[in-house]
Amino acid sequence: MTLLAVERVGKRFGGVTALQDVSLTIEAEEMVGLMGANGAGKTTLFSLIAGNERPSAGAILFEGRRIDGLRPDQIARRGIARTFQIVRPFRNLTVGENVRTGALFGSDAARPHDAAAFAREVLADVGLERQAGARAGSITLSGQKRLEIARALAQRPKLLLLDEVMAGLTATEVAEAIAMIRRVREKHRLTILLVEHVLAAMMTLCGRIVVLHHGGKIAEGAPQAIAREPSVLEAYLGSAR
Repeated sequence: MTLLAVERVGKRFGGVTALQDVSLTIEAEEMVGLMGANGAGKTTLFSLIAGNERPSAGAILFEGRRIDGLRPDQIARRGIARTFQIVRPFRNLTVGENVRTGALFGSDAARPHDAAAFAREVLADVGLERQAGARAGSITLSGQKRLEIARALAQRPKLLLLDEVMAGLTATEVAEAIAMIRRVREKHRLTILLVEHVLAAMMTLCGRIVVLHHGGKIAEGAPQAIAREPSVLEAYLGSAR
C-alpha cells in the first residue's frame, strides 16, 4: 500500500527555487533514503511533508488524502513525525518529560498516565531509560540525537522522517544508531524516510534511495545501483567515472 505520495512538488522562497517537480512514493513499512549534497532540497522536502512549510506547486498525499496545507499538529495527528537536523530538545525539561510531550500530542494522543508509561517504553527502545531524569540539555550529542528519535516515536507515527540523526557521531555511535533504528523500525512496524550524509548507514539501512540535486530528482533505485549511477557520480564528484 502506498503510504506517502509526493506529486510534482515545488517550493520557492522568493526568487530561489528550493524544489522543482519532485515526485516520489513510499510504501508501508518501507525504508527509503533521501540523498543529496547540502542545498539539494532534502530538508525542505521534509518540511513540506511535515507541514512546517507549504508547497508552491504539486500535492502531497498521506494514506490517499491530501495533507499539503495542513498545520504541523494536524499532520502529526495523521501519523507523521519528524526529527530535526539540529537537535531541538526542551533543554530545561528532563529526558522523560521531553518524550512525554510527544506521547501527549501524537497520532494517538494519550492520557497523562498512559503517556508516561509509553514514554518509558520508548526511552528503553532508544537506550535512554537510565537518563530519563536528566535534564535534556545536559546529555551528550549522541543522547540528544536519540532523544529526538524517542520524542518522534512517542507520537506513534506511521511515517517517521529522520533528518541526519547520525551527523556528528563517532563510528561506534553510528553503528549503535543503525542497530537501534533497525530495532525500533521492526518493533513499531514503521515506514521511514531517512536523510543522512553517512552514506554507509544509508546504504546499509535503505532498500531504495532517491537522489536530489539542485532541487530536482536526478536518480532513484536500489543502493547498489545508485552508487554506480553516472548522474549521481557527476553531481557528487564532478565526473561520471
